[in-house]
Amino acid sequence: MARLRVFLFKTGLWEKLPVPKQILAEKPPPPKPTPLYKPKPEQHAHTTDNFPRAANAASLSDLPAIPSWNKPPEPHVEEKTPLFIGFTRNWRLLQQVVVSYITAGWPPEDIYVVDNSGVMHSNQHELLGLQNPFYLNYQRLTALFGIKVITTPTLLTFAQLQNFFTYTSLEKGWDYYFWAHMDSPAVSDEEHEDEGQEYKSLYMRAVTVLRETMRPEYGPLAARWFAYDRLSLVRTKAFVDVGGWDTLIPFYMTDCDMHERLWMKKFIIEDAKAGLIYDVASGIEDLEMFYLRGQSKAKRDEVGQTSPPEPSPPPPPVMKPDGRNSPAYHELLEKLDEMQRSKNDDKAGRNTWQSAQQGGQGEPFYRDGDGFEQGISMTMNFGRDVFEAKWGRGPCNLREVGLTEDDAWRVVPGWEKEEVQRKAREDREREAKERLKKEQEV
Repeated sequence: MARLRVFLFKTGLWEKLPVPKQILAEKPPPPKPTPLYKPKPEQHAHTTDNFPRAANAASLSDLPAIPSWNKPPEPHVEEKTPLFIGFTRNWRLLQQVVVSYITAGWPPEDIYVVDNSGVMHSNQHELLGLQNPFYLNYQRLTALFGIKVITTPTLLTFAQLQNFFTYTSLEKGWDYYFWAHMDSPAVSDEEHEDEGQEYKSLYMRAVTVLRETMRPEYGPLAARWFAYDRLSLVRTKAFVDVGGWDTLIPFYMTDCDMHERLWMKKFIIEDAKAGLIYDVASGIEDLEMFYLRGQSKAKRDEVGQTSPPEPSPPPPPVMKPDGRNSPAYHELLEKLDEMQRSKNDDKAGRNTWQSAQQGGQGEPFYRDGDGFEQGISMTMNFGRDVFEAKWGRGPCNLREVGLTEDDAWRVVPGWEKEEVQRKAREDREREAKERLKKEQEV
């Protein structure tokens, strides 16, 4: 009978039947809903490794030599100089920043990449492929480059990762540490020479800043910023004294919250210079460019040309006798400048590199690329709301409007607005009248 009803309803014959309609009035249940899918994401470009020579190297001796004037000091300086670089996704950018610091003189054994991809030991066990945004070449970093990799137990937010840097420093007894953004390659300034002093690599200039801030007369240091905070020097105790980063504000605005609280407690945060540090969203196609010195690639390619070359640009600064400040060096700077401008001018946003890869299907801990990006964005917006609830306002200049560390979570939301201030005055006046009335009745 049920099948007959369905057939009659579907064909419309039930309307024409002479039998009473109430017999057939029981409609079939609506079809069970099925998942509706969004359009398939656009296919991103195939990811290639941007250091071919390292991909084919069997040992450190197969890599180009670090420019002699940027080699780390031997023996190591007396101070401890750990450098944290956090990683979540985009191997090309991570490898680029690691190579940049190595060729700028940072001792490889002092560099700690924190694998915050959230894939546990998958990278260490080589279970992910290059197309996976969370891929990291663990063996190359450790065995070939000679740096260290620390794996977080799960995916951490920016605030949690910063606290992880501080916690690790406490565990290892480091009074100071450096940390760098993975999208900010660094280069020694080969034109810079302090008056009356010899040339120093980016690393040795950073050590000089560290020594300066360690002197008692410097004051209560919290941090020194190089190119804003693309590279930062942190005094561990200062970050602990203010309670660390507020993990309830996961991403954006958590730096504002942390730095304002440090300033509220009279800690010092000052700028410093150590070299050239860029903010980019792409990777140089061949990282060997960070090692090369001498003639520029354009000049090398001109050898054997039969047609006259195009008019030459103004000559670059004179190369130093030891090879510093060469045409190849300036070619590297021009490329990094171009990449930085491209990032700043990108109408799609400055951090498109974070979602540039969509691969990894079928591999451990696979996450949909667009979904992951959307989830992160939602978490960022949540953090902005928490910051505003904590301080009663959205802008970052907390101290300028009279807030102190004791005001956190104690101020009325929107307290700066005239209507909020007026209502507060009216409430106080009403409460005062009520108290006076009660006192008179007694």
